Amino acid sequence: MAKNKTTENNLSVDDYINNITDEKRQSDVRELVKIFEATSGFPPKMWGEAIIGFGSYHYKYESGHEGDAPLAGLSNRVAQISLYVYQDIDDKENLFSQLGKVKTAKACIYIKKLEDINIDILKNIITNSIKTIQKIYG
Repeated sequence: MAKNKTTENNLSVDDYINNITDEKRQSDVRELVKIFEATSGFPPKMWGEAIIGFGSYHYKYESGHEGDAPLAGLSNRVAQISLYVYQDIDDKENLFSQLGKVKTAKACIYIKKLEDINIDILKNIITNSIKTIQKIYG
């Protein structure tokens, strides 16, 4: 079975953020790390080379594939900042619609800049994401 590439490691979160060349984006990522850390209660850790994760859980699929993943996380990408959260369908339809100027996928929120979103709604999303994952995976 293939080994997961995105695993928690000892790379520096500060180095990752400091290497973001766009000053505004760097500032937004730094602020998001503070929000995720305060809301989740977990310190930021690097997962792979480009994901800042908070907390972790172990998953195992019916296929037998298993591994560890962050409870919540974020990553600076070329076009936007990706926020990695999980929501059940009710929360997704309700909270995501109140978040602001974003694009969404199954377990991601894509934002261009921090001021485009409602921080209080983001905190609710992070909290619900962690509770949902812990309920599913223990």
